[in-house]
Amino acid sequence: MTANLEPTRTPTRPALTSALVLLVGLALVDVVGHLLVGGNYGYFRDELYYIAAGHHLSFGYVDFPPLIALLAALLDRLAGDGLVAIHVVPAIASGVLVIVAGLMAWELGGGRATVLLAGLGTAVAVVFLATGSIFSMDVLDQVWWALAAYLVIRRIRRDDPRIWLLIGLVVGAALATKLTVLFFCFGLVVGLFLTPLRRDLRTPWPWLGGVLAAAFLAPYVVWNAVHGWATPDFWSHSGAMGGGGPISFLANQILSLNPITLPLTVAGLLFLFRSQAGKPYRALGWAFVVLYVLFTVLNAKPYYLAPAYPMLFAAGACLLDRVRRRWILPAYGAVLAVSGALLAPLAMPVLPPATFVRYYGALSGAGNGGAGQSTSGAFPQYLGDRFGWDGMASTVSRVYTSLPAAERAQACVFTGNYGEASALSLYRQRYSLPPVISGHNSYYLWGPGPCSGQVLIVLGQSRADLQQSFGSVEQAATITCSYCMPEENDLPVYVARQPVGSVGSLWPTTRHYN
Repeated sequence: MTANLEPTRTPTRPALTSALVLLVGLALVDVVGHLLVGGNYGYFRDELYYIAAGHHLSFGYVDFPPLIALLAALLDRLAGDGLVAIHVVPAIASGVLVIVAGLMAWELGGGRATVLLAGLGTAVAVVFLATGSIFSMDVLDQVWWALAAYLVIRRIRRDDPRIWLLIGLVVGAALATKLTVLFFCFGLVVGLFLTPLRRDLRTPWPWLGGVLAAAFLAPYVVWNAVHGWATPDFWSHSGAMGGGGPISFLANQILSLNPITLPLTVAGLLFLFRSQAGKPYRALGWAFVVLYVLFTVLNAKPYYLAPAYPMLFAAGACLLDRVRRRWILPAYGAVLAVSGALLAPLAMPVLPPATFVRYYGALSGAGNGGAGQSTSGAFPQYLGDRFGWDGMASTVSRVYTSLPAAERAQACVFTGNYGEASALSLYRQRYSLPPVISGHNSYYLWGPGPCSGQVLIVLGQSRADLQQSFGSVEQAATITCSYCMPEENDLPVYVARQPVGSVGSLWPTTRHYN
């Protein structure tokens, strides 16, 4: 029985070259597909925040490490903050993820068809289609996890423990991107202890790799120490471990990865735990199991586990390549490709908004479930949060320009969240808007700047809350939008005057890390 699980193997360099050509072609299709729709809809909420962070370069931010802000600043210098320009990075990262998945399949002993199947499964996964269309930490985080897994496979296949140094560098880059790679490291360490790879822990190489990774994290730790451990404070209030329970977590794994990829996932676990060819790589199988159990116990959002799937897809492709009926593999690949095309509009800004609502609107709740979000409008949050920002800026601009000249001279805009603040900051180049401030996350640390607080145009706050700090609160407008998230629709805009204290005394009351 075990022999039937063994993959075919054609490890000649010409075969690898041939597989790479096809794999790179698949990755280019993925990249081009993302770039073709990169200018649709608008800026995603978090994209606006990272752009703003790029104008406040630092060793850290309340809710993320510094790499994404550095990339945003670099893109701004090279190509400006244009909508298509900022989507070049996630599109390329998405293509790289496809290539790394295919290379893992090759290292695990697969042939050309196996390499392509692993890459295709990764390309059509809904969560990867979504993150590949957003300038954010997530797609980069997924690439780092996949690269680390690839290097672990190479370390095992080549029996070269020095590769732990490269793994340390990759994990270091991941830590400068997003801290969730620490979960992967924990799962991998458990996997090492449960397999003969534990012998590596008696050598200096994994420890030196850990030192390299820690060096990348050190500036962020120092930044947190200086800023009152803002990131742990954020994590304690963020709701990141606010999933829907074990059944929801399992169901959303299937939905967010694309139900058609489920055979790859199951086959990947079988390859790593049941086949003789997969036995040397069992540490990765244990890492996935540990992560699944850990995230279930912690009630984590479903997408936290997503970066661990490319290595399973690679392993699964190796097992499926041994199916005796040779037509099954190309047929399954064709079904994967069709499923990706059909599900792409649910993950990417492909269709005109009205067309999406008509044909995919009923699936918005399912899309939100996979993304770990609890509210949605006509669109799931990762698409809906691209709408409404331009209209918001236009409305606030009208309120601002309607103020008397003396009040315009000292007015500022205060917003309830970083998305609103970041959007209005970006659109100051297009509309007549005063400085924008907020107490949300890193905006709190950036402070009130030159704002005196004497005249504030406020959105995202209730009248009752404002009346505790201002003698005069007047509603000047209401922001409406058709497709945006519900919390940004029918949003009152207030003009607050006569503060009860100085901006310095009121500012600490505005802080909220979540």
